[in-house]
Amino acid sequence: MTLHIPFDNSYAALPQGFYSRIAPTPVAAPALIAVNRDLAKQLRIDLPDDLAEIASIFSGNTLPDGAFPLAQLYAGHQFGQFNPQLGDGRAILLGETIGSDGMRRDIQLKGSGPTPYSRMGDGRAWLGPVLREYVVSEAMHALGVPTTRALAAVRTGEDIQRETLLPGAVLTRVASSHIRVGTFQIFAARRDGAALQQLYDYTKQRHYPDATDPADLLARVIERQAALVAHWMSLGFIHGVMNTDNCTLSGETIDYGPCAFMDSYDPQTVFSSIDRFGRYGYAAQADIIVWNMAQLATALIPLMPDPEAAVERFTAQVHAMPDLIRAEYESRFAAKIGISALRPGDSALVTDLLTRMHAQQADFTNTFRALADGDARDQFTDPAAFETWASGWTQRLAQEPDPKELMRRTNPVVIPRNHRIEQMIAAAVAGDDAPFHRLNQVLATPFADNPETADLRRPPDVSEVVPATFCGT
Repeated sequence: MTLHIPFDNSYAALPQGFYSRIAPTPVAAPALIAVNRDLAKQLRIDLPDDLAEIASIFSGNTLPDGAFPLAQLYAGHQFGQFNPQLGDGRAILLGETIGSDGMRRDIQLKGSGPTPYSRMGDGRAWLGPVLREYVVSEAMHALGVPTTRALAAVRTGEDIQRETLLPGAVLTRVASSHIRVGTFQIFAARRDGAALQQLYDYTKQRHYPDATDPADLLARVIERQAALVAHWMSLGFIHGVMNTDNCTLSGETIDYGPCAFMDSYDPQTVFSSIDRFGRYGYAAQADIIVWNMAQLATALIPLMPDPEAAVERFTAQVHAMPDLIRAEYESRFAAKIGISALRPGDSALVTDLLTRMHAQQADFTNTFRALADGDARDQFTDPAAFETWASGWTQRLAQEPDPKELMRRTNPVVIPRNHRIEQMIAAAVAGDDAPFHRLNQVLATPFADNPETADLRRPPDVSEVVPATFCGT
């Protein structure tokens, strides 16, 4: 059987000013690391038994029938500074499929060679970031977070130069689309009203067909992004690089570069090695997503018939966003302590717990899961700090129908901890993919108790702490 992808490409029908058509650069010796068969089935992709053929397709060595390879153009604010032209510097969109669920999705190769937007880069990816994105994006999906997905990972058989020579790899990423805030920004900055209108029409049709105008589309994106960031924070997740070119109109998490999950709870946690001032730290994410939506609003103003009225309307929408995030955040954290519907005083109960967790350096994931299992006091260096809080919490839970079940549904047992990710990458570089496959298997059911995976629940000891994470480029 030959691998078949039922392409139905729509982005390629936009004018060529939206992208550059370019084929992937072949690699020396593609070797399959993993292919996501469940996702392939959902995408209606027929996978052959021949692993070499799968590797050839998802390394970019062989173009499947119906593909229209292209690199997308966009701009973006990177750490607050506007770059008027970015684009896919190491990624190539093969095309789109309409899955068995009726949803249209992009299929993109990351690390597939240089494009016109590579800015002197080699267009490649090394093995570590490819495996990190595969594991973390699939874990996020299992946790219920809107996210891009990983379809395949392939070794290239080539070394690439970073600080040292490192093994190369290609990731196949699947997304509802790769339309970003930065995609709108580039045409607004160029004052290309026709292209901006075409992009709006395309985005509306693809993601928000019921939107009545750009202001309504903005409101819907704001709603999705508010829910997304609150969901991240409820899991202790830190994106690490929330530039506007990494912020999707679909409301999916995209670009797992210097991302990380907290171990000990600290709202000021920053992992990204390039985030010297904490712009994209854990607690800052709620403010930054509002800032990003303000940039989207600015880009949409030229589409409105009355720009002055649009500024007033958009400003009100953006200013209302912190309340949306706060409501989502409070609801999610209430569920984490077993409260199904907020009542007065519940938010203060959550805040008090988090304050004590911070002071006691309690592990974020394990503490919340332990609430359901009845052993949370063990997460605190001074158990009395928990017990003082727990007296009021226990009284509140007496008013809830099934708090333990709610907590077990909302608090994962396992997450992709940073030290386990780093250990997995080190093993893969040495030729051992077993830790990678084990992580994927365990993280596919993150809420399930399994004594055999207790080691993956353990926070890092002093020698295992990962103080910084790095961008794959």
